[in-house]
Amino acid sequence: MHIFTFIFLALLIITTGVQLWLSLRNAKHVAQHRSAVPEEFADKITLEEHQKAADYTRSKGSFGRFNLILSAVVLLLWTLGGGLEILDNAIRSYNWGPLTTGVAVIIGFSLISSLIDIPTSLYSTFVIEEKFGFNKSTIKVFFIDMFKGAALSVVIGIPLIMLVLWLMESAGSLWWLYAWVALTAFSILMMWAYPKFIAPIFNKFKPLEEGEVLNRITTLLERTGFNSDGVFVMDGSKRSSHGNAYFTGFGKTKRIVFFDTLLKHLTPTQVEAVLAHELGHFKHKHVLKGMIVSMTMTLVGFAVLAWLMQQQWFYNALGVSQSSTYMALVLFILVSPAFTFFIGPIMSRWSRKHEFEADSFAAQQSDSAELISALVGLYKKNAGTLTPDPLYSAFYDSHPPASIRIAHLKQAG
Repeated sequence: MHIFTFIFLALLIITTGVQLWLSLRNAKHVAQHRSAVPEEFADKITLEEHQKAADYTRSKGSFGRFNLILSAVVLLLWTLGGGLEILDNAIRSYNWGPLTTGVAVIIGFSLISSLIDIPTSLYSTFVIEEKFGFNKSTIKVFFIDMFKGAALSVVIGIPLIMLVLWLMESAGSLWWLYAWVALTAFSILMMWAYPKFIAPIFNKFKPLEEGEVLNRITTLLERTGFNSDGVFVMDGSKRSSHGNAYFTGFGKTKRIVFFDTLLKHLTPTQVEAVLAHELGHFKHKHVLKGMIVSMTMTLVGFAVLAWLMQQQWFYNALGVSQSSTYMALVLFILVSPAFTFFIGPIMSRWSRKHEFEADSFAAQQSDSAELISALVGLYKKNAGTLTPDPLYSAFYDSHPPASIRIAHLKQAG
């Protein structure tokens, strides 16, 4: 066995072990604080709501630990267990050209992976979400969504895969730079196309009706100098009772989208405060900064892949006997999370910093008390725990814990 095999196994065991340990810490911490609502929320959230959030968090955590172990086992079966080798040999037997063979292997790998994921997705949606009253989907909607996603992958994904593989095969030693440019251009194109052409395939969007909410939003947009392609309501209740709001699009195609479930439970002034927070992300250029970081990491990843694909040990150490551009790409995607796992808490910390900045902006442009009230309402509606384990939260959470975030908002207000 090559030393890289041992490095991969060691990192997989370490990262899986750390994630299991953190998840168990969080479950224990939430359980210990289940019997009483934190003092600062005692007049806003009932004990029953607090306990529901604790039980929901623990149920998701327990299932997440099962999924974590399953994912590690599946990864080992694909690599050291010979799964990719079997798939590669089966496709190679047809004696197609390198590009066709590569696309076929990647499609086969994606199809098998998707089939493996179906049972866990069904359990998450129709057992856990159903148990806590969040699921509004049906088996029919679930599989229609799955087939729509598969069709989009064929229409959009296959041409992109073919382009990347062709560049890897034919563009010389700088293929990784050309592939990065192509992928970056594709990502920007998708940011433009998603709200107009892709999102409507899965959900219905309608302009926000005239009234106090729209008037407040329009005034806020004018006051902050934000231009958008409109304010829309999405039928999120078709699948879940969870509420949310987000921006989508790029440049002049930016859209503001509210879930219908969110608008049902917030007052007009609370909606204004939530939107002010989202506008804070744009005013502080968080979206642009995130894109730059993502593009930089992708560029580094392609450069590393360009070197690894020339090393025969990279294939052999991961259970593949024959080197190829497409197998290098699949192996890199499969094993890189084990090598980049500890970047996660750094990115989480960076994201929480952005959330504080967006909250401060919202406190300047709207009523911070209304944003606090909206956030508490969202914690209640979405059964978000108020008492996560601090270490778990620091490692994973992109948003600050409720008590810290609200204390910051009170100070900013």
